[in-house]
Amino acid sequence: MTNTREPRVHPVSILSLRPTQMTVGMREVKEKRKRWREHDKKKQADLLGKHMIPVVHGPDERYYVIDHHHLGRALHDEGVKEVLVTIIGDLRMVEREAFWGVMDNKRWVYPYDAKGERRPFRDLPKSVVDLKDDPFRSLAGELRRMGGFAKDTTPFSEFLWADYLRRKLSRKTVDANFDKALEKAMSSAKSKDAIYLPGWCGPAEDD
Repeated sequence: MTNTREPRVHPVSILSLRPTQMTVGMREVKEKRKRWREHDKKKQADLLGKHMIPVVHGPDERYYVIDHHHLGRALHDEGVKEVLVTIIGDLRMVEREAFWGVMDNKRWVYPYDAKGERRPFRDLPKSVVDLKDDPFRSLAGELRRMGGFAKDTTPFSEFLWADYLRRKLSRKTVDANFDKALEKAMSSAKSKDAIYLPGWCGPAEDD
């Protein structure tokens, strides 16, 4: 098994890629779509060549997306049919029945729904078009961009933040006034309650 990034030189259909999470922040997807439309055709082609989707090669010869779900969904919604992938792991030798357990062990799958509740692996969407909206994931993404926490290599770190914010704010608050919810999220992110989360950058202690 290799963990070296091995780009595929031929394009892969976006619809053939299998998600490893159940939700995305649709607000974030819309933002990526907007930015995509701002580029001319040459720049779009350049971006497609640089932004390869990281995948795991599964026992059924399918590619399982382990990052950039938002980008994949945004590109699909913008009419892009194919993307380049980079293979992070090869699990083709793993028995089908054991596959998701191995993925879980490697933290390459996040089977939690829009309520933050764990679901059976069989409930994972079969395509990027089936990803559901989690407004708290959008809130966490925007919070990171605003400096609420630092980008971190911990797998699914923004989902951990989304779950934290889910306990601090109601969905009604997020849906009704995103900017106000973001203010409250920023305040919560800087508190000691969030110190265990990846990328926490709360106020420095006084000596």
